[in-house]
Amino acid sequence: MKNISANQAPAAIGPYSHAVEVSGMLYLSGQIALSSETGEIVQGGIAEQTEQVLRNIKSVLKAAGSDISRVVKTTCYLTNMNDFTAFNEIYARHFNSKPARSCMAVSALPRGALVEIEVLAEV
Repeated sequence: MKNISANQAPAAIGPYSHAVEVSGMLYLSGQIALSSETGEIVQGGIAEQTEQVLRNIKSVLKAAGSDISRVVKTTCYLTNMNDFTAFNEIYARHFNSKPARSCMAVSALPRGALVEIEVLAEV
């Protein structure tokens, strides 16, 4: 097992790694819309937060020697399913390969985030 830390992604807000590599697979911790510059949630709504989450994911994948085209599964958490359509529009722009996905509503996310995405990818 190899722990991955990405300098271009915001620091973890708990006792966990950005990702772990095991047997050629990457298991990324859930990413919320923290800015890597400020460590705070980006301003705006679901579109802005989804864009930031995906930037963070791309930074972690790059640090691990992978990229978004190698993602095989995502798990997405939204605090409001009324945001589903707007979320999907942003998500679709980034995931041309259409990985498997689960998407669910949750009552709350860390730091008041509107969206969190975790990823499984090939190295």
